[in-house]
Amino acid sequence: MAERTVAVVLAGGTGQRVGSARPKQLIEVGGRPILARAIAAFDDHPGIGEVLVVMAAGHVRAAAAMAAPFRKVNGVIEGGDTRTASTVAALEALSGHPGGTRVLFHDAARPFVDGPVIDRVLAALDGYDAVAVGVPSSDTIVAVEDGVVAGMPPRASLCRFQTPQGFRLATVRAAYERALADPALLATDDCGIVHRYLPEVRIRVVDGSERNLKVTHPLDIVVAEHLATEPPERT
Repeated sequence: MAERTVAVVLAGGTGQRVGSARPKQLIEVGGRPILARAIAAFDDHPGIGEVLVVMAAGHVRAAAAMAAPFRKVNGVIEGGDTRTASTVAALEALSGHPGGTRVLFHDAARPFVDGPVIDRVLAALDGYDAVAVGVPSSDTIVAVEDGVVAGMPPRASLCRFQTPQGFRLATVRAAYERALADPALLATDDCGIVHRYLPEVRIRVVDGSERNLKVTHPLDIVVAEHLATEPPERT
């Protein structure tokens, strides 16, 4: 029997940094909404069995209408005020799924995730309980304290994380149970939660893609419009 695999498309952002009056996931690039592009990537992938969409409050109806044509979408739910809260809402919605379920969390603001990236995450979940997607850093990254350089890690050891991030459901559930009991909880992604609260779990990093852009600022819309005219990777 094939393993159960769920893709969670997190669309809880409000679009403030991109300068939009509506959530950035509803903005069109190349004539198609960003959210629809993100959903389609998983709906079209043969390794994905279900898709769950987590949408910003007040926009669930619009997201549900956008998701309606996709056959694998089995729910559109309201997210929280933070990325972490939206993931928790998704975990609650998946409470009836067994712990061995493979779950991929993807930022809807990354509309150009492609099949090969998803393939690599799914393949890595055969041997690991947590998987991240990363691309090498082309910039020198420094730690800054009080406006002064405090550290300069070797660039070769650094990468920029993307999504989707993949997990066995039992692993990410356990990590969030510990995280939510911590009054100092502060996180920006799900692998960060696993790394901090389940340090014994090894997180495998697989190759991402420079096409897997996150639309955050107005300039990203310009880049996204260009990417929308290029064919996605197939191998």
